[in-house]
Amino acid sequence: MKKYTRWSKAIIENALKHRRVVILEGSRQCGKTTLAQEFINKDVIYRTLDDVSLLEGAQADPHNFVENSSNLMIIDEIQRAPLLLPAIKKVVDEDTRYGQFLLTGSANIQSLPSINESLAGRVKNIRLRPLSEGEIRGVTPTFLKNAFAQNMTVKSNALNRNQIIDIAFRGGFPEAIKLNSRERSSWHKDYLQAILQRDLKDIINIKRQGTMNELVAILAAWSSKFMDISSIGSSLSIQRTTLESYTNALEALYLIEKIDPWIKTDYDRVGKHSKIFMTDSGMMSSILKWKKDQLQFDSDKIGKLIETFIFNELSSQIDLCNDEYTLYHYRDREKREIDFLIEREDGMLLGIEVKSATTITKDSFKHLKWFQNNIAKKGQFIGIVLYTGKSIVSFGEGLWAVPMSILW
Repeated sequence: MKKYTRWSKAIIENALKHRRVVILEGSRQCGKTTLAQEFINKDVIYRTLDDVSLLEGAQADPHNFVENSSNLMIIDEIQRAPLLLPAIKKVVDEDTRYGQFLLTGSANIQSLPSINESLAGRVKNIRLRPLSEGEIRGVTPTFLKNAFAQNMTVKSNALNRNQIIDIAFRGGFPEAIKLNSRERSSWHKDYLQAILQRDLKDIINIKRQGTMNELVAILAAWSSKFMDISSIGSSLSIQRTTLESYTNALEALYLIEKIDPWIKTDYDRVGKHSKIFMTDSGMMSSILKWKKDQLQFDSDKIGKLIETFIFNELSSQIDLCNDEYTLYHYRDREKREIDFLIEREDGMLLGIEVKSATTITKDSFKHLKWFQNNIAKKGQFIGIVLYTGKSIVSFGEGLWAVPMSILW
């Protein structure tokens, strides 16, 4: 398999110099183990809890398991033995050296019901997602910095609409991207069933497996929409509390993700609903059994696919920036919407609308322009429409139509 340079590697290297414990979290098969193994050398102990013998040893004697006389101990799939965390806490409280443990987890560790120990102040959590298009192409992520500076250029070989749709259907799981569309869809199906039948039990006790399968399909169909738990659960015949716990479990396994609304305004009609996304556009299309030739002229479904893909791309870049940027969405009761609103730590805002069209008109900017004139502080807002054309076009001060290829 081709080896990709992951953007997060430098983040991990730096974190090991300043924290006693680093946790690399993300969905299964997104590349965590491969990346963690790049840190193995003769002074490093590597243990994977996918090994049954090691798992049983960790559960039977967690304190002995984490005794660490090396420079670094790597423990893969830490969520399978949560009792290791208090044992690790004890070790790093007695020995305060930086860079003692690199842990990987296919679930949000703090969401595990058995976790009551805090590693606050000792740990750096780093999110690894499926491959971004920039990582696949081997380029440096510069979009956010350039967009806020309004210093945007696009390469002459910008991808066209058909190519954007292809890579959105492909998604970013390293094992899946090398497969053809039929094999990839089968891989996604097998992957999902393995997650629901194996990893889910680490998070929650599922009594109705069939309901969970239905919920995943429903949430895939809701990707890029506003979270409405009542509507989502209307066909499932389960209590709201159960539905919320099931949804939270899928979020803890990094299958779905929510974006909070931007509400930092005195405008009293701003919406409060979160937006929900599948964390891989390829996985979403496979769950929904979409085929490119059937969808090519269905603007609603193509729009959902591409917006989910752009969410994955933006999130991958934001994760690298050490809290410099925060991702939101915007919607008010008059149904003015901005797909993505990125706030820089100094308060500067970048609004992004996603359009699957190859041409853009001034009407595409109406919500961005309204926000610029009525909500944002003067000079503190830039509005971008990402589209599938090939030219960068100005639509007024701080307003730009930009090809999607600029993301990488």
